[in-house]
Amino acid sequence: MITIRPAHERGLADHGWLRSFHSFSFAEYHDPAHMGFGNLRVINEDRIAPGTGFGTHGHRDMEIISYVLEGALAHRDSLGNGASITPGEVQRMSAGTGVRHSEFNHAAERETHFLQIWILPSRAGIAPGYEQKRFDEASKRGRLCLVAAPGGRDGAVTLHADASIHVGLFDGDESAELALAPGRLGYVYVARGELSVGGHALSAGDAAMLRDEPAVRLDRGRGAEVLVFDLQR
Repeated sequence: MITIRPAHERGLADHGWLRSFHSFSFAEYHDPAHMGFGNLRVINEDRIAPGTGFGTHGHRDMEIISYVLEGALAHRDSLGNGASITPGEVQRMSAGTGVRHSEFNHAAERETHFLQIWILPSRAGIAPGYEQKRFDEASKRGRLCLVAAPGGRDGAVTLHADASIHVGLFDGDESAELALAPGRLGYVYVARGELSVGGHALSAGDAAMLRDEPAVRLDRGRGAEVLVFDLQR
C-alpha cells in the first residue's frame, strides 16, 4: 500500500528568522495521525534567514541527519566539531548520552534551506558522535545513492539505527528501483522538482509512505531530488 502525504498538509512554524515545515508532529505542531513512520521521527524542511540560526541547545538518544539543499549551515557542538555543511554533504550527529550544538546561517544575503531528519536509534545511551561526507552529483544522477546506513556500508555515513537513506536526482527517462525486504517500510520525500513513486505523481514537499510493498519505484522525474528511506516497522 502506498499512502501520499501532500506537502500542504504538513505543519508550519513561521518564526520570522525560521520558516519550518513539519512532516511529523514537532514542537507546537501536533497531529496524532503523523507522529512518525516506523523509526523515522522527524523531517523538518527549514529555511533560515541570513545572519540567524539555532542557538546552542541539547539532544539525547537520537540520530540526527542534516541535508542542505541551498546555502550553508554552520555547525558547532560540545564534542569539539565545527564545520560548514553545504549542498551535496550529509551530516550525521548521534546525540546518544547527550550533546549540545548550534546551527547558523552566517551569509549576509542568502537563506539556508535544509532538511533536518531524526531517526530513533537501535539502543539508548551510546556515545555521542559526528560524521560528515560529500556525495557528488554524478553518484546520484539517475540512481539511488546510499548516503546513510548501519555500519556506514558502501561509503555511507554511519547510522546507529535500523534504517538507511538513499538520495537520487531524476530527470526525463531516468528511473530507479529500491527493493524492500518483507516487513520493511519505505518512505519517499521529494526535496524538489517532481517525479512518480509507484505511479503516484509527487511534487516538492510531498511524501509517499510504503507498507507491504516489494520495492520503491521512481520514474518520470522533472528536476527531482528525492530521499528514500528503508525503515524498521
